[in-house]
Amino acid sequence: MLAVVVHCAGIQDRDGAKLVFMKLLGAFPRLRLIWADGGYAGQLVEWVKAFGGWVLEIVKRCDDAKGFEVLPHRWIVERTLGWLSKYRRLSKDYEETTDSSEAWIRLAMIQIMSRRLATST
Repeated sequence: MLAVVVHCAGIQDRDGAKLVFMKLLGAFPRLRLIWADGGYAGQLVEWVKAFGGWVLEIVKRCDDAKGFEVLPHRWIVERTLGWLSKYRRLSKDYEETTDSSEAWIRLAMIQIMSRRLATST
């Protein structure tokens, strides 16, 4: 996970994505390509290019598909959200501030990464 932003539900996803990109600016100079869900298509693609010089590639579902379809690169996000949902503190909105919610997400990711590193050695 490169950045995390927790915001109120009243902010549209495209606007919330801009908050994430603002955190990424300058932090990862090798970052060139970002994959996003179809909900982020539109003006955000041009904004990302102008703001950070990144390419925002929209991973689209095939028009012919019916029912569930595994989308390339999308499973990475879903898998990570699945890992985070196993943490009780993240299963519901227990926090009073967005800062503490972001901190608990970071702590969960630190534990996930530490466990993976410990088992690989």
